[in-house]
Amino acid sequence: MFKSRSEEKISENYNLSRFKTYRSLGRFSVAPMLDWTDRHCRFFHRQLTESALLYSEMIVADAAICGDRTKILSFSEMEHPVALQLAGSDAGKLAEAARIGADFGYDEINLNVGCPSDHIQSAAFGACLMQEPDTVARAVDAMKKAVLIPVTVKCRIGVDEQDSEAALDEFGEQVLSAGADAIWIHARKVWLKGLSPKENREIPPLDYERVYRFRRKKIHTFIGINGGIQSLDEAVAHLEYVDGVMIGRAAYYNPLLLIDVDRRIYGQKAKKVDYTLLIDQMAAYIDIHVRNGGRASHVTRHMIGLFHGFAGVRGWRQILSTETNSYEATSAVLFKAFEQVVLP
Repeated sequence: MFKSRSEEKISENYNLSRFKTYRSLGRFSVAPMLDWTDRHCRFFHRQLTESALLYSEMIVADAAICGDRTKILSFSEMEHPVALQLAGSDAGKLAEAARIGADFGYDEINLNVGCPSDHIQSAAFGACLMQEPDTVARAVDAMKKAVLIPVTVKCRIGVDEQDSEAALDEFGEQVLSAGADAIWIHARKVWLKGLSPKENREIPPLDYERVYRFRRKKIHTFIGINGGIQSLDEAVAHLEYVDGVMIGRAAYYNPLLLIDVDRRIYGQKAKKVDYTLLIDQMAAYIDIHVRNGGRASHVTRHMIGLFHGFAGVRGWRQILSTETNSYEATSAVLFKAFEQVVLP
């Protein structure tokens, strides 16, 4: 439909405002990782960085609608900013799940169009949807109409034998035209047949330049990059070409990486970590969780990599890996493990 110059200007200003708002939110994020980035992991990561955007695990829309919402979606207010990642292909269900997530207080709704697992494929979710950009666009449109918070998409550069140049351009154009506030791009193709999810994170070659080229075509559009990024040095280098960087396993296995995010990515003053205070805060969190019927290991399993490279880390890891599994375990085990660590 033809737009007048004034309508085009209003649209351009709206897109610019949307871009600036999300750019401040999504400059650096910890990737959504199934079975890893639960509420306990996010609470721990928030002790290390005030500003990074934290993502939930992938939640299927049906689970958010029909499941135990308190168990599935609740989180601590301390976790903000925090995004909810949804999986699904039905626009109506995704809109309803997005409304539910917004009511729970999430700062963003993200649609997964990158997961290659057989289970997700069989339900027509995840990476296979890159072959159906119109389906994704309808879902984004429905979610945008349902919530006031940003709606974003996480995808790959292509699927199977697709030409990643044409496929990503077509997919991105439709999704952004539908109103997506950002696209996070894992800079690898995904192979739906023949590779496991783990192999799909490692075997298809990384093509960061493809993401950079896509970003250059999009004015006032947030494009974030993901895949194989191992350090903040690499993150800073990527930010010369894209608007945001997402790191997953490198941050999970070595959470100390997050300590310098606020200074190097967000320009905040350097701060020295008080490890004793950090352990005290996590111990208090563990005891509250245990009193509410949880287990200490639900929290401590995310902390095993904390003192990577420190003297005494072997004892730290051994105690957290073995002595927190008991139903009787409390924060006392965390303090015992901390005694093994030699601080610099």
